[in-house]
Amino acid sequence: MSVIGSGSFATALTKILNGNGHALHWCVRNQHIIDHLQKYGHNPSYLRSATFNVALLQLSTNMEETIRATDFIILTVPSAYIEDILAALPKDIFKGKKIISAIKGILPKRNMLLNDYLKAEFDFDANDYYTIMGPCHAEEVASEKLSYLTFTGLNQTTTQWIADQFRNHYINTVTNDDVYGVQFAAILKNIYALGSGIAHGLEYGDNFLSVLIANAADEMAGFLRKVGIRNIEVGVHKEPIPGVQLLKTSLRKSANYAASVYMGDLLVTCYSLYSRNRTFGNMIGKGFSVKAAQLEMNMVAEGYNASKCFYQINQEVGADMPIATAIYKILWEGVQPAEAFEQLEQVLI
Repeated sequence: MSVIGSGSFATALTKILNGNGHALHWCVRNQHIIDHLQKYGHNPSYLRSATFNVALLQLSTNMEETIRATDFIILTVPSAYIEDILAALPKDIFKGKKIISAIKGILPKRNMLLNDYLKAEFDFDANDYYTIMGPCHAEEVASEKLSYLTFTGLNQTTTQWIADQFRNHYINTVTNDDVYGVQFAAILKNIYALGSGIAHGLEYGDNFLSVLIANAADEMAGFLRKVGIRNIEVGVHKEPIPGVQLLKTSLRKSANYAASVYMGDLLVTCYSLYSRNRTFGNMIGKGFSVKAAQLEMNMVAEGYNASKCFYQINQEVGADMPIATAIYKILWEGVQPAEAFEQLEQVLI
């Protein structure tokens, strides 16, 4: 496998595979990172506590070279940058490859998911596209705290094979085939985490936050239904699932909206202190400008661009999204956070 990206989630995924004994090609940002990894065994910029068996890593700053080296490519570049990075590559670069996206964002220049962009620009086959999603903060992976990753793809056999490469004593894996649903959910949860952070910055309490997040979950489910996602009914499962017999217990349930990749990721992103989007929103709620918050964080909060993209997308979809709309107006139209949330108070249930 090849890993493209050297941020926190890229580092976490590389740690998992490296710890599982897999030889990897890893494309990182610059030669300094390579030199540091080779000398000290950890990424100098992210998750410094995560150490690597460097003998199993083929490190490079050349993306094309790294992609051509293997058949499975893990993309972990922030969505705001991925289009520009891929645009420089030859149009045949992904022929015969399997792409595994760990990008929890939407391409802001086109309001497109990565799989749709790859189809449009590289004529990439949807059957060769997979995703890694779920409530899996990189910091907890680095400290080997139990986490769940969900792998999606249209080819069940290959999806399961990819998931098996990541499974170990601190990573549990789940598979499904809801390629669009998990990506939309991953993008929306970042927007709602911004709202959770804004509410915290405005000094709302836990009671209000629980109402806000519950309503955000309902709002997300409404959007997913509007765009045709159907496997989200809580308490409804398709059984049996081939290949998931657990010892002497009954067959595992199939994923629905209460599963980790949907509701679980929403909850952890809204509540966790590791959440970049919650942190970004908290600064906005405390009175920081968007620019000042971006400079202070020096990290990408995916929900910022996503809030504008989803506002535009929903002009056509027509889902009822007062929370996402309020966050968009705060970040992009200059509406005061206190004013927007005072209006939200009246519509939450």
